[in-house]
Amino acid sequence: MTHSWPIRVYYEDVDLAGIVYYANYLRFIERARSEMVREAGIDQVAMREAGTVFAVAKVEADYLRPARYDDRLDVLTETVSAGPVRLVMDQEVRRGEELLFRARVKVVCMDLDGRPKRLPEAVRNLASTEP
Repeated sequence: MTHSWPIRVYYEDVDLAGIVYYANYLRFIERARSEMVREAGIDQVAMREAGTVFAVAKVEADYLRPARYDDRLDVLTETVSAGPVRLVMDQEVRRGEELLFRARVKVVCMDLDGRPKRLPEAVRNLASTEP
């Protein structure tokens, strides 16, 4: 299943040339992952209160084309695999059919002290395939 989340590029997102600053793509894809988890019915606040959090362990990113001020973009997120403590997702930022950015993101589950912890079943169920 692919999750789609729309965003608009604001003035605060761009550099002096009017192009989205590279680090903001990471913000865009983070927000899209949070929305995907929320829409799946997973309450991250309750998870944290129970002592479980997510952390990004690795991002591989390709910047392909620039986005500009006032563009309407879509962030597509697909969960590729889930292991006992990690989730791997592919994410794309598109302007219509045009691919601007893509990333593979590895997210791990851990306790509040940073030790690995099993992914909740609801999170593992987001994966379309097993590792």
